[in-house]
Amino acid sequence: MSLPSPSASSKTSYRRSESVLQEQRPLGNRGYLYGPSSIDGMHPSGADTVLIRYGEIGVKSSQLQQRLEQLLEENMTAVLRAVGIDDTVRRERTRLYVETDTGRLDNVLDAVTQVPGIVSASSARRTEPTMEAISAAVVETALETVEGGTFAVRARRAGQKSDHPFTSTELEEQCGSAVVESLRARGVDPVVDLDNPDTTLSIECRKEEAYVFLEKQSGPGGLPVGSQEPMVALISGGIDSPVAAWSVLKRGCPVYPLYVDLGEYGGVDHRTRALETATGLHEVAPNWKQPVRIAPGGPGIDRIVEEVDSLRMPILRRFMFRIAEHVAGEVGAVGIVTGESIGQKSSQTSAMFSVTTPVTSLPVIRPLATADKTEIVDRAKTIGTYRDSTISAGCNRIAPDRPATKPALSVVRAAEPDGIAGLAAEAAENAEIISSEQLTTQ
Repeated sequence: MSLPSPSASSKTSYRRSESVLQEQRPLGNRGYLYGPSSIDGMHPSGADTVLIRYGEIGVKSSQLQQRLEQLLEENMTAVLRAVGIDDTVRRERTRLYVETDTGRLDNVLDAVTQVPGIVSASSARRTEPTMEAISAAVVETALETVEGGTFAVRARRAGQKSDHPFTSTELEEQCGSAVVESLRARGVDPVVDLDNPDTTLSIECRKEEAYVFLEKQSGPGGLPVGSQEPMVALISGGIDSPVAAWSVLKRGCPVYPLYVDLGEYGGVDHRTRALETATGLHEVAPNWKQPVRIAPGGPGIDRIVEEVDSLRMPILRRFMFRIAEHVAGEVGAVGIVTGESIGQKSSQTSAMFSVTTPVTSLPVIRPLATADKTEIVDRAKTIGTYRDSTISAGCNRIAPDRPATKPALSVVRAAEPDGIAGLAAEAAENAEIISSEQLTTQ
């Protein structure tokens, strides 16, 4: 396209607006403005790349950072292949890219922003890292997206100062001035607003190429799955346990899902919803999906219900932890994950945690311990497990009418049925193992 040369008046107009607003803008906001754009769902003109950002990986040592970047690349590739996308993930220092076709941009964005370790991603137009080429791309994008209201240009250069004959500020000013002049030629009178623009035209300029983008689609953040040791996650199919399992996936831990079959106190619907939520977890990290174990807890639970009254729930929880510890030893996991939240139920008080946790030598990870129920529900809806985990289930007849809430550890131990540890070991040894392939046919 023919790029108009920015006139002195348009440069002055862009700079004047900036100088007025800059007094109220905190230092450090000239670069990226992380968070959702106001142009959700729109792509720059000629977009052919998805630009992908990570977060805390960038603060690791150089050697560890490279290893985590490679792991993130492998995980993203697996997610793309799982949804039928054959595009290649390209890795450069501090950034990853997927070069794709315009028609697949939304699908690629949706896929990669589900991957733990990804902070955000943008559909971007790739161009040469020169002032003229970048300005042309920014102007063309502005002409297609800015129909009025306010706008801003945000630029960030990566690399050495000698890589480009201009600064980020100069890039913003010259591209902004070119946009002002081009829009005025179209009969649009744009207003520059560097605090809260209606449209943000963003630029990332690197040594070999530059990218123009409009929006940032948020990812989960965290660390790549596989960067930490695995955990056994107790899943019931309820709302909480899938969110807890997802939370440790987000922190890089592969998850071995474990469902303890409640025998006559459970039912086919309990098993069904647990398996369906496990399937959802597999979709987040398809190259790290582990088989689901279904442990037959019926014999042990029958003993607990028959012999225990007010202490039934902490003893049941200890029974499940024993099973999980046996499974962890078998698969090489280093901890147990539960969906417990402090005070949500009488069996989930802080006092109860003090008598259930000591039954195992493994750490018991409770990612939701301080979360309100509304927060947990919102997170379940965000990650896509809420619908599956609210399938109608059988009546829970295990809880006593008057449960204990502050029992002493010695009292709980004394109340456990004889042989309960052996029944837990048998349940773990006799667990049904359902592979990811079998899971899809259940």
